[in-house]
Amino acid sequence: MENKYLLELRNISKEFPGVKALDDVTLKIKPGSVHALMGENGAGKSTLMKCLFGIYNPDQGEIILEGKKIEMHNSKEALNYGIAMIHQELHPVKFRNVMENMWLGRLPLKGVGPFKLVDRKKMYKDTVELFERLNMDVNPDVIVETLSVSVVQQMEIAKAVSYNAKVIIMDEPTSSLTETEVAQLFKIIRDLQKQGVSIIYISHKMEEILQISDEVTIMRDGKYVGTWDAKELTTDIIIKKMVGRDLTNRFPERDNVPGEVILKVEDFTSPFPKSFKNVSFELKKGEILGVGGLVGAQRTELMEAIFGLRKIETGKINIKGKEVKIRNPIEAKKNKIALLTEERRVTGIFPVLSITENTTIASQKNYLNALKILNDKKRKEDTVENIKKLKVKTPSEKEFIMNLSGGNQQKVLIGRWLLTEPDILILDEPTRGIDVGAKFEIYSLMVELTKQGKSIIMISSELPELLGMSDRIMVMCEGKLAGIIDGKTATEEAVMSLATKYMQ
Repeated sequence: MENKYLLELRNISKEFPGVKALDDVTLKIKPGSVHALMGENGAGKSTLMKCLFGIYNPDQGEIILEGKKIEMHNSKEALNYGIAMIHQELHPVKFRNVMENMWLGRLPLKGVGPFKLVDRKKMYKDTVELFERLNMDVNPDVIVETLSVSVVQQMEIAKAVSYNAKVIIMDEPTSSLTETEVAQLFKIIRDLQKQGVSIIYISHKMEEILQISDEVTIMRDGKYVGTWDAKELTTDIIIKKMVGRDLTNRFPERDNVPGEVILKVEDFTSPFPKSFKNVSFELKKGEILGVGGLVGAQRTELMEAIFGLRKIETGKINIKGKEVKIRNPIEAKKNKIALLTEERRVTGIFPVLSITENTTIASQKNYLNALKILNDKKRKEDTVENIKKLKVKTPSEKEFIMNLSGGNQQKVLIGRWLLTEPDILILDEPTRGIDVGAKFEIYSLMVELTKQGKSIIMISSELPELLGMSDRIMVMCEGKLAGIIDGKTATEEAVMSLATKYMQ
């Protein structure tokens, strides 16, 4: 009798100091299926996949592939078994071309003995054949740095397939993709299915999960909740099973009334021709100003310029009625502006430092005594207070931040900036890659901060988030301000209309 499942993870448990990350978890994957793995941040999804990919060794349990028990002690062994993983953060060798990235660590050689050379002709031929088989239009000779995230992702998928992968794990594969690019990815996934490849698909985007998945497994607090046919599920059912309760409102109630203008940006123009141009807007005290637009609208670039990370050609900033000069982040901090960056893993966290270090690093001067020695007791007290206030799930303040889930990392970063006592918080994609429960907690914190008189600029690529959280929505297109609309009356259609206003 043919085995019903291609892959089985049976009764997997994994414990770290102070935390039981996985508790008797089972996952069964059918051949040629897209199997979604869902759960709040900290549910154990990434830990389970790291056990499957050989990064962690489970404390107990077994992995069965094609009916046979296998053991993996590293990722190379996983790849040899035909299990590949495409991580959320793509890390190719940017300054080499596509085909060199594809065959890194296993370059085809020609020649005899010590006189072997890289067989570039074979490498090119094999790369072209692989892309043709997967219906991908990627040039093997192009330098990776020049490619979009979408094309780099296609390269990583092709690389996974080149190992004769039977199972490909995709972790938040659409977090940085446009709608068109998502459609292309889904087409590639369907083609892989036809070739018998199984996909384990990790995402917090409910609509995507319901569109692409055959089955959905949900985890909660390191435990297996259950597996369902995707056709039986709705967004509300998934949320209830993930958080263990009904979440009737995705956004908290907001009754705060914005006050006087606290920030005025006039005629901000970048020295680069394809960046932002002549952008002017105002931010009110106690307001959440949403910033919408498509990829390439220059929203992040504009906010980085306001924070002093980018030079401008023209432009003025007025704070509380007075013109200020902000040429670097130090001056931005002095003017009580904080910036939570878009890519927390790249420009936010210090992964091999503790939560204490990550929390206090932007306000180190406040912890220096007369001898310029850091007051570790005070740093610990403030960090522990932030952990409690922001509900960060961690064994202690000493834990490396890289061991926390994405949502908890984001809370630590928000806590970092709150210690600088800002009046204006710029939050760039504050809930990207975060589950629905953690999102609600961050939304509630934002509402509470506005009640305290703080003002927030929130860049978001999620239309429901913009509509649900913004007092006003500023929409950008092709580096220009396309319009500002009232958050209470805004619609998705109105935002999208402005987001494409200057496209040719």
